[in-house]
Amino acid sequence: MIRKKIELSTFLVLVVIGLVVTSCGSKKDVVYFQDAQDYETIVSDNSHNNTFKIDDVLSINVSTLDAEASLPFNVFKGIQGNGSRPEQLDYIVDKQGNIDFPVLGEVKLLGLTPEETKKMLKEKLQPYLKDPIINIRLVNFTVTVLGQVNNPGTYFVNGEQITILEAIGLANDLNIKGMRKNVLVIRDFNGTKVYTRIDLTSKDALNSPVYYLTQNDVVYVEPNNSAITSSTLDNRAGVAISIASLLITTTLILIR
Repeated sequence: MIRKKIELSTFLVLVVIGLVVTSCGSKKDVVYFQDAQDYETIVSDNSHNNTFKIDDVLSINVSTLDAEASLPFNVFKGIQGNGSRPEQLDYIVDKQGNIDFPVLGEVKLLGLTPEETKKMLKEKLQPYLKDPIINIRLVNFTVTVLGQVNNPGTYFVNGEQITILEAIGLANDLNIKGMRKNVLVIRDFNGTKVYTRIDLTSKDALNSPVYYLTQNDVVYVEPNNSAITSSTLDNRAGVAISIASLLITTTLILIR
């Protein structure tokens, strides 16, 4: 009888250990670009150009050799004086996809790239300015990374583009419990949400339509099977350990 109780107690302890071991992820679940070969050349067919969306905030500056001539085409906060340059105001793309540009009036930017916008504004400004230089910057370019990453949050992007790998890098990479094969990107096209998934364990991710992120994209990394299993078994494992400990203690008392 005593021997059977010892064997039962040992069995329960082994079961608990087994639960812990099986909750661990395997190499194929956590390694990026597993199918990429040594010295392999991958040519991406992505032709990425961000386009302007509703509610984008833009900084647009127009300049020429004649500084006075370009002043009416820039909007400043306050009055210029005492040799100081006042803060330049930004433009917001309205619900119709337009901005209200000085002198020109409403200008439609919805769906245009920065380069297309520069070309269009230069053409419209030709009657007023000689060889204008136009600089455009997207002020509210942010991406949000959520889920099983080490530092989830919303990040501002410096520049005109960012890849999903760079965004994950800003969030200090996926943690060991993040599902790399099924990362979700939520993209807003002027009120319409588009959901696209990308497999970061495959080199084909480089050609995904969401490899390059656009402004206000949300990247969500869901928990892998290991995380789900360990979460559901946490309470059960605790109970099992308590029962095993009780049985072992009881057995040792009976042996005495």
